[in-house]
Amino acid sequence: MENSGEAKLLRIFISSTDNFRHKPLYEVIVFAAKRYGLAGATVLKGCMGYGASSMVYSQKLWDISEKMPIIIEIVDDSVKINGFVESILPYFEKVPKGGLITLENVSIVLHKRGGSQG
Repeated sequence: MENSGEAKLLRIFISSTDNFRHKPLYEVIVFAAKRYGLAGATVLKGCMGYGASSMVYSQKLWDISEKMPIIIEIVDDSVKINGFVESILPYFEKVPKGGLITLENVSIVLHKRGGSQG
């Protein structure tokens, strides 16, 4: 990914309970992004939300539910993001629950590579 300029932001909205072949869907997508060579991916866990089902889920001390909203964000150049989206769409055909995928144009202000810590 270029250090500055135009790029795409891919956002994928799913549930923490969504699975693909007995693995959490968010993990499957992040590892697929890594294999695809995308610049990076971030998984965000929401504390409250609802989707097409209109069921509101929230994290409260007395709730035992594991179902929470998850957002996966990935930024890279347009061509790579569009290709990646096409590669993961079949995952969503096999997941029985809903989801939402959005794309936005973004401007990269800074993309600084860090050293590996391992």
